[in-house]
Amino acid sequence: MYHDPKTVLSPKDKVKSVEVVYDAGPRELSWSVARLKWDGTPAVGIRWNGDSSNNKGTPQSRGNPAWFIVPRELQPAVLAAAEMAGRIEEASLLDGYRQMAADEEQEAEAEEWTEGLIGDSY
Repeated sequence: MYHDPKTVLSPKDKVKSVEVVYDAGPRELSWSVARLKWDGTPAVGIRWNGDSSNNKGTPQSRGNPAWFIVPRELQPAVLAAAEMAGRIEEASLLDGYRQMAADEEQEAEAEEWTEGLIGDSY
């Protein structure tokens, strides 16, 4: 089961201001990277978001989902890789939308279907 990284605020006395940079979403082998404050200092965290055998992901602190704090020397590389992963996924999604829009038959069916929904709303 997937654990939303925006909700990972453990340990409570250490983690503040979580800004998720990349989230692979609810799928197997999902992972995330975030900028956050660790003991009041800017830091980068990374974690596995959980799967069918571990619904809290890894790491955990006292059974609560937690972040692994990336060593300061590696933080720029981890952030760059996470941002690149997000751009690649976004480009892939846009390409898929372009392909769907280029399929005139499918586009006509979709338009007919949405027009039918408008009639249902009255």
